[in-house]
Amino acid sequence: MSEQQLEQKLVTLGVTGMTCAACSNRIEKVLNKMDGVEANVNLTMEKATVKYDPSKQSVADIQSKIENLGYGIATEKVALDIEGMTCAACATRIEKGLNRMEGVTNAAVNLATNSAVVEYNEGTASIEDILEKIKKLGYAGQVRNEEHDSTARREELLKQKQRQLWISAILSLPLLYTMLAHMPFDVGLPMPHILMNPWFQLLLATPVQFYIGGHFYVGAYRALRNKSANMDVLVALGTSAAYFYSLYEAFKTLGNPSYMPSLYFETSAVLITLVLVGKYFESLAKGRTTEAISKLLSLQAKEALVIRNGEEVKVPLEEVVIGDTILVKPGEKIPVDGIVITGASSVDESMITGESIPIDKKEGDPVIGATINTNGVLTIRAEKVGKDTALAGIVKIVEEAQGSKAPIQRMADIISGIFVPIVVGIAVVAFIAWYFFITPGDLPTALEVAIAILVIACPCALGLATPTSIMVGTGKGAEKGILFKGGEYLEGTHKVNAVLLDKTGTVTKGKPEVTDVLEFQEGMLDYAITAESASEHPLAHAIVEYGKKQAISVKPLEHFSAITGHGIEATIDGKAVLVGTRKLMKERSVEVSQHEDKMVDLEQQGKTAMLVAINGQLAGIVAVADTVKESSKEAIRALKQMGIEVYMVTGDNKRTAEAIAKQVHLDHVYAEVLPEDKANIVDELQKQGKRVAMVGDGINDAPALAKADIGMAIGTGSDVAIETADVTLVGGDLAHIPKAIDLSRKTMKNICQNLFWALFYNAISIPIAAAGLLEPWVAGAAMAFSSVSVVSNALRLKRVKI
Repeated sequence: MSEQQLEQKLVTLGVTGMTCAACSNRIEKVLNKMDGVEANVNLTMEKATVKYDPSKQSVADIQSKIENLGYGIATEKVALDIEGMTCAACATRIEKGLNRMEGVTNAAVNLATNSAVVEYNEGTASIEDILEKIKKLGYAGQVRNEEHDSTARREELLKQKQRQLWISAILSLPLLYTMLAHMPFDVGLPMPHILMNPWFQLLLATPVQFYIGGHFYVGAYRALRNKSANMDVLVALGTSAAYFYSLYEAFKTLGNPSYMPSLYFETSAVLITLVLVGKYFESLAKGRTTEAISKLLSLQAKEALVIRNGEEVKVPLEEVVIGDTILVKPGEKIPVDGIVITGASSVDESMITGESIPIDKKEGDPVIGATINTNGVLTIRAEKVGKDTALAGIVKIVEEAQGSKAPIQRMADIISGIFVPIVVGIAVVAFIAWYFFITPGDLPTALEVAIAILVIACPCALGLATPTSIMVGTGKGAEKGILFKGGEYLEGTHKVNAVLLDKTGTVTKGKPEVTDVLEFQEGMLDYAITAESASEHPLAHAIVEYGKKQAISVKPLEHFSAITGHGIEATIDGKAVLVGTRKLMKERSVEVSQHEDKMVDLEQQGKTAMLVAINGQLAGIVAVADTVKESSKEAIRALKQMGIEVYMVTGDNKRTAEAIAKQVHLDHVYAEVLPEDKANIVDELQKQGKRVAMVGDGINDAPALAKADIGMAIGTGSDVAIETADVTLVGGDLAHIPKAIDLSRKTMKNICQNLFWALFYNAISIPIAAAGLLEPWVAGAAMAFSSVSVVSNALRLKRVKI
């Protein structure tokens, strides 16, 4: 199984033509029936995320299957300038090479303008892949500034919908005005005779029915051809019934001028207009649900000041390569992930980590792309560029999370899949009941009832209820430094009732620091720092760093040797210096008993007491500890207030572990635990009926992170831990844990609200329509309002406090 998973590839395809949940369900079912394919189709994002076995299927096969179902594959276009072409053979070579690339649907190369326009699928190919292919072919390519990106495409589609809506509204308004003539009381407004003319009404209604509403027929045909039913079927049936019955009534006037026809042209035209109104506002709202990704992408620098051949050159971000030397001036964004070569400054990393205080950076320190250099000049070496940067990774996680389905959505999908055929059945039964029994022979009334049922029962609201909330919730989390890897993890987090915290690097900073200095001989610290400057031990590094902060200069070191597990010995200024444990002091006959109480007191506080002796006399004690993060205590308090049990696990001795636990008010501690046993503790808690979230940062935490119901990785930790976890807490602030759980709870509450109102709306509206108490145009307005209200409710998540 694991071998098969390794062979699988993942592709994200943009899908066009979906109108409701029934469409996305249909595509998903058909793709999942393909051998070696596992698909997830998201209506809100209009994307299909597909895992496939390349030995059994290709991307082309998957695209072909979607197109055969009657839907389209969305593509992006990029305009490129190409250097190095000398003849038509060059252009042909590039064109053929690009057209053979997986994910490229069409490439046209123009020798005369030294340019190319490439149409590609964003989920399969990228601009970087295309440029790399051109480079391999022996040419150089770069993106033109007027790149036609997805945002522009969305805006273009929105404008198109707006134009159609205006045309539909202008043609429908006179027809809507004629409805005043059907009022049971005199409204006192003039009614021009021409407006009541059936042929004039036909002239206004026909363009709305077949030009503006043509896509409903296309969508309905595709759905029915594939033995499915969707929103298009309902709208096409309802409006066609009104239009063609009116047309039949109009023709009856030809042989009988005195005949008073029952016309419903206004019903069909106004219904289509109202559906368009709903879809337009829905598109506007759906655009806002993807703001999180747009904001993240906008953080990126557009250019970089690169030093090449001794000269400073401004180049587009896409042209920066690994190893480039980049100059970053005060106030500028750091373009890519890298290492500081020269300079010192403070960098504002809040947009990536959520930490508001700027971080000091010096030579050798890592820097993250899209963060802001505040005061000094930095020269950095590019280490990660393009899709390998931290920001690109965050964007990828957010996109995948927004495209995934939460388990609760499966229920809505099942209901949506059977909903339309049931509604059509109800409409037919209602029509028969009214025509034959309630108002015998009254075709107009029976038609009105059936049309109202068909229109009011659109499953759009049900289909949008979950994905919109998931998209907004994951986006909100990303803004706060909480990255959910999928909708299922955003949903699962709200069930957590026990949190298991790794100590080192999670509760604590994971970096030893000097906490206490007890000096019994003057100058003791100078000798201790000098001796430790030659050691590689982490505790030695802590003492040397402390010396640098205190501006203590290192003395000449005449001799140094490490005594494994005990400490070090050195000769400085002709004096014999020892730094280490009680055992080392005892072996060298150094008397320490008079200060035993001080040492025990320090150890009970979770600190490591390092003894310093000079020429056989105890000169002082330096205490080193892995200090607790500032956020740990408050985060644990917040978790307890939420009714969540908090545990700490560590390989440290019991005394140290309990001292740390006491500082942060933790009641449950697992001490002296081997790395491989952490997963067993998770299992033990789960057997007690607890839903466990494991929070860790190291490679040794990976098995426990995988075993837990929800694995949370500290963003400053190892890549293995982050890869294994379900949620990444960027920046390492433990306050993100209660925030993540709170966000999950609020998102689930929002989803439940959406599902309740979508189901409740249909449950009460269908009987009302069947009872003949709902005019078709009112049903259309209510249907449009239901979809917009669901999306608007999801957008409230953007304003919630976590």
